[in-house]
Amino acid sequence: MRVRRVVTGQEADGRSVVVEDEQVEPVTVALFPGAEFHRIWGDDARPALPSDGTPPSAPSHFPPAEGYRFGMFTMAPDSAGVTTDIDPDEALAEIQRKLPGLIDVLEPGSAGMHRTDTVDFNLIVSGDVWLELDDGAEVLLKAGDCVVQNGARHRWRNPSSEPCVMAVAQIGAARPPSKG
Repeated sequence: MRVRRVVTGQEADGRSVVVEDEQVEPVTVALFPGAEFHRIWGDDARPALPSDGTPPSAPSHFPPAEGYRFGMFTMAPDSAGVTTDIDPDEALAEIQRKLPGLIDVLEPGSAGMHRTDTVDFNLIVSGDVWLELDDGAEVLLKAGDCVVQNGARHRWRNPSSEPCVMAVAQIGAARPPSKG
């Protein structure tokens, strides 16, 4: 998918200007064939205005408690599968390099199940996707459907034959330490 990012800012005199207008190249990784991650904007701190439009710092895939992220995610159909001719260590290192922190939330042995310390706003732009929760609940989502994901353990599945495109805004949240 082609994603264009237009960024505005303010000059020292207060005048609004376009400071950036360009295509955002997708991040792809061998372990998730057909998936595209468009990292559009984010910061590890609460935004402050006025802004000159300088890109903030957002080194990790998920934001910390005071941060946020905005992006697009294209999920390939489940039938795309995982390529068997890749070196697992190299594939994991690639994900950690290109999408730092993503692999850290995925549960080993639970195919895509994860939980993040974020409140996520997901809008299905095109295609279909299933949201599955840890209690076994499954919800089919179609273009135009929205999900507010409040840090719940979940996974996404796309058993259809077409990719699913989601717009995703993530707000960092604080989770109390677990007891026990």
